[in-house]
Amino acid sequence: MLDCSVSAAWCLHDETNDAAHRLLAVLGETEAMVPELWRPEMANVLAVAERRGRIDQRDAEEAVSLLGRLPVRVVASEPDTMKRLVGLARETGLSAYDASYLELALRLNLALATFDEHLAKAAAAVGVAPGV
Repeated sequence: MLDCSVSAAWCLHDETNDAAHRLLAVLGETEAMVPELWRPEMANVLAVAERRGRIDQRDAEEAVSLLGRLPVRVVASEPDTMKRLVGLARETGLSAYDASYLELALRLNLALATFDEHLAKAAAAVGVAPGV
């Protein structure tokens, strides 16, 4: 399972790193799970990066194409997801948006790949293994 910070590193040249390249290579052998939030969050990352001149329109379109080809499965929320998100946000100090990645990792008993230090610390605190 991965969060937006990892997929953003695949698309934004100034955020890429060796760990991101390794995770992308591993993704060729397996499927990554993400919450429903991931698609709009990545769209926002790309739109803001383009607006701020970090990437151009062609880069954004190539990133959308890359992300669309990857074996990433968007997992739907459940009826009690909102309640779990509020609880996790309260417990960890995360935004509900970041807690959505943690909630899915907990629900599916998966490791979580993230470059977000706050999310990584929260994941460790609730027993989610690191995926990086």
